[in-house]
Amino acid sequence: MSEKDEQNAFQVVDEGFSMKEAIAEAQRCLHCKIPQCQKGCPISNDIRDFVHELSQGNLGSAMQIINNKSNLPAICGRVCPHEKQCQGNCVLGKKGTPLQIGKIEQFIADFDTQMMPSRDKIEQTTRGKIAVIGSGPAGLTVAGDLARKGFSVTIFEGQPEPGGVLMYGIPEYRLPKEVVRAEVAKIEKLGVNFVCNCLVGENGVTVDSLFNQGFDAIFMGTGTAVPNNMDSTPGAKLHGISQSSYFLHNVNAFNEGAMGRDQIPLKDGERVAVIGGGNVAMDAARTAIRLGADVTVLYRRSQEEMPAIAAEYEAAVAEGVKFEWGTTVEEFLPNASGKRLGACRLKNNEGERIESFQRVYLAIGSRPANRIVSTTDGIEVDEKGYVKVLERPVGMTTRRGVFAGGDVVHRPQTVVLAMKAAKEVAQGIAQYVDALKLMQEVGLM
Repeated sequence: MSEKDEQNAFQVVDEGFSMKEAIAEAQRCLHCKIPQCQKGCPISNDIRDFVHELSQGNLGSAMQIINNKSNLPAICGRVCPHEKQCQGNCVLGKKGTPLQIGKIEQFIADFDTQMMPSRDKIEQTTRGKIAVIGSGPAGLTVAGDLARKGFSVTIFEGQPEPGGVLMYGIPEYRLPKEVVRAEVAKIEKLGVNFVCNCLVGENGVTVDSLFNQGFDAIFMGTGTAVPNNMDSTPGAKLHGISQSSYFLHNVNAFNEGAMGRDQIPLKDGERVAVIGGGNVAMDAARTAIRLGADVTVLYRRSQEEMPAIAAEYEAAVAEGVKFEWGTTVEEFLPNASGKRLGACRLKNNEGERIESFQRVYLAIGSRPANRIVSTTDGIEVDEKGYVKVLERPVGMTTRRGVFAGGDVVHRPQTVVLAMKAAKEVAQGIAQYVDALKLMQEVGLM
C-alpha cells in the first residue's frame, strides 16, 4: 500500500447530514415537555430547543442556543458517546430509532463554521487575568467560558498546535483536524490568546512565574499525559511493544504530512495485538487496520464490561478487527534475535497458549504527569498523582489561586465529561477572582 493510499484510508467514515437530512431528522423530535435527552447530557445542553430551531430552518438561533452551553459542539457531535448519554435517553428510542442528536449537533456547528468564517476577534476585558495550562477539552472549555464572562485568558500549550488529545490523540477518520482547528479558531475569536510550544514546568515557566506575570488565577487542564505500562510483565521492554498514544500521535502527524511513514511503528502485514478495552484501544486497532495490519484486541474482561462505546466496537469488527475476551498477556516472548517481540503467552478460561505477534500497543489507561506539581509548592495530589481539589471555590487546589479540572482530577474520561467538570471549575474561578478583586478594592489585601 502506498503512502497516499494509507492516508486516504483515514478519510472520515461518516460525512454527516446534508441540510435536507438534518432538517428532516430534527422534525422527528417530539419536543418533549421534560426532555430526557437533556438529562442524559453531562453539560445539560438545551437539545430540545436547538433541535426545534433547526427543524424550522433557524440555524443561527440553533447555534446561539448551543453556544450557551458548549464551546466544542463540532467535536462533541462527533466523538461523544451519544448512545450512553443524550441519544440513549431519547424517548423515540423506546419503540424505534432515537433522534440522531450527535449528527444534528455536528451539522449545526459545521454549518456555522462554513457560513461565518470572518468573525471579528472580541477585545479582551479587565474582569480578571487567567492562565490556562493545556488546550485539551477542559482547557478550551474553561477558556471559552471565562472569555464569555469578561475575563482575559491566555492558554499555554506544550505542543506546536492547540487541541491536546483532540488534535494529537483521536484519529483523523473519527475527528478531522480541520474541525479541531475551526473550534479552536472560534475560541480565539472570543479573545483568548494561545502560547504554544510552552511546556509549563520546564525552562523556567512555572506556576509561580505565571503569577509574577500578573495572572489572578491559573487553571491546570493538563489531562493524563503519562500512559500506564506493563513493566511487571516479563519481556515488556522488548522492541515492538509501545503505547497506543504514541502510535496514534505519529499516525496523526503522518496524515498531516509532518512525519514520514517510516517513522510510524508498524509495517504493512504485521500481526498486532492491542491490549485494552476502551476507546483508545478501539482507535489504535482501527488505525492499525488502516495501515495494513492484522489486528487482535486482547481484553481481560468480558465484552459487556468493555468501556468502549458499542458503536466503536461494532465499527472495529466491521473493519476486520478480532477480539479475545477474558484474555491476559502473561509474558512477552522474543523473536530469534532475542531483542524484538515475536509472540505473547496468553491466558484465558481455556488455559494458556503462545500466539505470534510482531507488534503490541498498550491502551491500559494513563495518569497525570508531575511536571507542574513538582515545580510548584502547595499543590497536593493523591497516591496516584491526581490533583486534589476543594468543593469551594469549585476546583481550587490546595494552592490558593490554582485550579484544576478534567482528567487530571477525575481520572481519564470522555471529552464531554471533561467539559462538564471544566464548566463547573470556570464558575469557581470567576467567583474566586471577583472576591479577590473586591478584597483588593476595599484594602483587605
